[in-house]
Amino acid sequence: MTDYSFSVSARPGVAPEDSKAHHFKDDRGQLVRYENPFPSYGHWRDISLPRALLIFARYRFQGKLPVPDTSKANIPATRAQFLPSRIADTKSLRVTWLGHACCFVEFPSGFRALFDPVFEERFSCMSPKRFTAAACQPTDLPALDAVFISHDHHDHLSYPSVKELVRVHPRVQFFVGMGLAKWFQDGGIHAVTEMDWWDDADVDLERTASEVVGSDSAAVQAATIDPERISVHISCLPSQHGSMRSPLEKDRSLWASWAVTSGAKSVWFAGDTGYRCVPEGIEELGPGFDELPRNPQFSQIGTLRGPFDLGLIPIGAYQPRFMYSPVHASPYDAVEIFQDTRCKAALGIHWGTWALTSEPVNEPPIKLGEALKVKGLAETGLFDVCAIGESRQF
Repeated sequence: MTDYSFSVSARPGVAPEDSKAHHFKDDRGQLVRYENPFPSYGHWRDISLPRALLIFARYRFQGKLPVPDTSKANIPATRAQFLPSRIADTKSLRVTWLGHACCFVEFPSGFRALFDPVFEERFSCMSPKRFTAAACQPTDLPALDAVFISHDHHDHLSYPSVKELVRVHPRVQFFVGMGLAKWFQDGGIHAVTEMDWWDDADVDLERTASEVVGSDSAAVQAATIDPERISVHISCLPSQHGSMRSPLEKDRSLWASWAVTSGAKSVWFAGDTGYRCVPEGIEELGPGFDELPRNPQFSQIGTLRGPFDLGLIPIGAYQPRFMYSPVHASPYDAVEIFQDTRCKAALGIHWGTWALTSEPVNEPPIKLGEALKVKGLAETGLFDVCAIGESRQF
């Protein structure tokens, strides 16, 4: 196994004029929380947590929040497999979807990145149980350089998963939004880089030592061909969501999407995001829908950081739209986000793992296909889904 030293140089990057509109400051000019600054967030801007709970209770009482049946879900899944060495393929980007928003990306440079890792059966004591098994565990990952966290919600940031990743890969570096580094530091994890929207970072990994255990020829070969140096470019970019590790921490840390480029291949990881707010009484693609405000930041991402070789874009956890549209993209939203961000190809994530909302658990890929047909993209194969644990090359 090869060790690498890790150096990070972060700085503000090219940004639109309103790049700090998400900073909410008090009367003394102190940053106290973050917010979604555009009309696309809609009615949730003025809804408090107690009122949101009342709306949830009303919807439940009215039967508008059915619990989806997972007993016959039959989501395609396979045991994840990874490249035996960092330079097994010097041209392709290899992505393995591990369920929900968790993705493992193997860049042609040798860089290995993990996004929003949660390996547990339940992500909290109150969460539903996985209805598809985890595709792997942290001990199965052959190499890991960096972990990117989109936000602090429990289904995207798991303390047991993070601690196990650090145990297995002690040199791993975490990249998080503003305000979230303290959570890691309180848990004894200090290899954390905290970034704001539109910040860039240049990362250098330099090989320091190789330790080959036993006489395994595959291990010897991997250590021999691991690159001397790996260069990575990272951008912390907007999304439309929120944060709340506990009720007293609402929006105290920043949610984000991430762009990562290494070995001439780029990935944009959307994490968890909405696109437009759909009020009660408006149906998707129905009268008035196309006039709803869209989040302009996705077009800004495409213009200022794109194009990207691959987008990892959420397509699940979207019903009912009045409740979830400000923070969760529907498959139709996902296709527009794909177009706005100038991704050359995309995989649908954030579905098929936990039943978090009311749509049937098998529905997101079906709705994605319908959305692609509406946009004239159905036959292109540019935006696809895969089995949990499956790897795709781009």
